[in-house]
Amino acid sequence: MKKRFTEEQIIPILKEADAGLPIKELCRKYSISDATFYTWRKKYGGLEVSEARRLKALEDEYARLKKLLAESMLDTKALKVALNRKY
Repeated sequence: MKKRFTEEQIIPILKEADAGLPIKELCRKYSISDATFYTWRKKYGGLEVSEARRLKALEDEYARLKKLLAESMLDTKALKVALNRKY
């Protein structure tokens, strides 16, 4: 899924809100919903761009490791089933 905004674009938008620009006005300006804004603020609020990049890298690594673990567990289960078969 392609996102419309990158972390590098989201953080300056959040900083505009911190500077006092009304949220409704920001949402109109960038054509986003209030829910999107608050989701971004929850995830990226207070972060700098470099920290957001690091967060994204960690999330990607976590997803990769989780997939590897699931595959490993499936392999282990398949081996146990194969070893327990009676001929």
